[in-house]
Amino acid sequence: MLRPDQHTQQRSASWKRLEELINRGSGGIGRLSAAELRELGQLYRQACTDLAIARRDYPDHMVTDYLNQIVARAHGIIYRYNETKRIITFFQTTLPHTFRTIWPMTLIAALLFFLPAIVAFIITFRDPTLGEALVPDVAMLTEQIRSGEEWWQQINESPAAASAEIMTNNINVTIRAFTGGVTLGLYTAYILVVNGLLFGTVTGIAQRFDFADNLWNFIIGHITLEFSAIFIAGGAGLQLGWAILRPGTLSRRGALVVAGKRAVVLVIGCALILVAAGMIESFISPTNLPFPVKMIVSIGSGMLLYAYLLLSGRRA
Repeated sequence: MLRPDQHTQQRSASWKRLEELINRGSGGIGRLSAAELRELGQLYRQACTDLAIARRDYPDHMVTDYLNQIVARAHGIIYRYNETKRIITFFQTTLPHTFRTIWPMTLIAALLFFLPAIVAFIITFRDPTLGEALVPDVAMLTEQIRSGEEWWQQINESPAAASAEIMTNNINVTIRAFTGGVTLGLYTAYILVVNGLLFGTVTGIAQRFDFADNLWNFIIGHITLEFSAIFIAGGAGLQLGWAILRPGTLSRRGALVVAGKRAVVLVIGCALILVAAGMIESFISPTNLPFPVKMIVSIGSGMLLYAYLLLSGRRA
């Protein structure tokens, strides 16, 4: 067993060099060259070993405290850099690549929403009384549309609070669509169909009672981002179910693990999209801005989103 003075004599040069690199890297790890970064990693691992020996053989000695300090400082620099790099890689490559991998499922999710919406729109436009048969909770909304009440105007009274509530509700729908994948995708499909029926019913009734202009003036600004998030989450849920049904060359467990990792990536992306949609829905949609301005917001946000999802990370 080494005594503290022997340990210090043997390793002090390495510890001092590690301290030098820590001091230089504390102002930004970019200040270190590639060779110095490799050296920093090597010296850090050696210092961790030295610290483990010191804690075992002389835990109360000042050498142990010294090693503990430099290891902690080196850890902060190295892993702060790694975390930043991982975050950049996630948004630059992982998220858009994962979206492109499962885009057929996202398309199916969109169809599961829009086909029932179109049917509900036609039915309720012809006979609004059938709206409650399609969506049991739509009766009060129908009365508001009949009376011309713009219920969203109350958002203007407290847009920040409304934004938080809207984001929470939308993220809840998204999570339900995603987690429904473990039911072989059946619950995911149910969520998409029910929300499609609701959208088609409300827009059909609004069209019948000459309220469509009011309704579209409210929803047009945020609808692109909101629907995109729901469809992406729905696609994530459907590919979970597909992995269980058709695992391919993998075991069902292995296929589910792969699909689960993809789904988590997409749900994180959806949450961020819904935050942006909630901000638009609270601070732009209920205002008296002209319809063309809100349309530009909707189209512009959609173009930015899909340019990112379809083009980012292709080189990698």
